[in-house]
Amino acid sequence: MLGRKKKQSPRAKAGAADTLISKEAKISGNINFTGVLYVDGYIKGDVTADEFENSLLTIGQNGFIEGEINVPHIMIFGRVKGDVHALEHVELMSDARIEGNVYYKLIEMAMGAEVNGQMVHKEEKPKLLGHQQSKDKSKNETKNKKDNKVAPLSTGDKSETQKEANAADL
Repeated sequence: MLGRKKKQSPRAKAGAADTLISKEAKISGNINFTGVLYVDGYIKGDVTADEFENSLLTIGQNGFIEGEINVPHIMIFGRVKGDVHALEHVELMSDARIEGNVYYKLIEMAMGAEVNGQMVHKEEKPKLLGHQQSKDKSKNETKNKKDNKVAPLSTGDKSETQKEANAADL
């Protein structure tokens, strides 16, 4: 339709990096970014995306990150020494080398890629909102209380029935 913009996937934006770390660059320290980060140099520190939905990290063939990575979309051509947390999608190209665990929702792995660590699938489960949890909890508690109560037998003698009801409440 006219006037509607099609939402670009992070993969479509991979060619147009917002931030570039060239192969001659060496960075020591943690990096937080938004958008697209292309690393062809060396980073010693953690790399985290501030924008969790569409951020993309691409590690080029010369790229090497020594630290933990927490980014929704990750493409790895180079090396990583540390845990990789792909909140959405990770692609390991044929030259990718990872020394650490890979936590992913979706993964693509080319023949030749190496992972020296565990590969752990993380599927997000729908979470209840706070007020929904408390409603469900109170419903379950009420149901359990009803299920656990036993009505006293009526023998016709009100005083004995009264005593049994009082004993049940204790």
